Amino acid sequence: MKWTLEVVVVPVSDVDRAKAFYSDKVGFHVDHDVKIGEGKRIVQLTPPGSGCSIVIGEGVVAEMPAGSLKGLQLVVSDVTAAQAELAGRGVDVTGVQVLGESPSPTPEPLDNVGFCFFSDPDGNAWAVQQISTRA
Repeated sequence: MKWTLEVVVVPVSDVDRAKAFYSDKVGFHVDHDVKIGEGKRIVQLTPPGSGCSIVIGEGVVAEMPAGSLKGLQLVVSDVTAAQAELAGRGVDVTGVQVLGESPSPTPEPLDNVGFCFFSDPDGNAWAVQQISTRA
């Protein structure tokens, strides 16, 4: 049986601000933005090329305070280009950092170990990791 992760709920305090951040600055595609009742709104956004989306909204996650999600990770084939794209879109993103040693030999020195980091306006924290070849 195949198990796939399709949606991660990200707690935010201002849905419109978060939607603009993820779509306009980070470059996620807005899949839908729908009100499903009084005080309930779901906005689903998907990173380019990803099979997993994020959901933000009103009345979606009462148990998680806005900004409490840490450790979300995106994987790209070129972390230097991704970092430049995020910075160019106005995201407060760190420079590219090398963390650890690559677990396998690769012709690309940043594979597996090249990262940059950013947070959304509420403080939900993201990592971007370079993996251009997989074992």
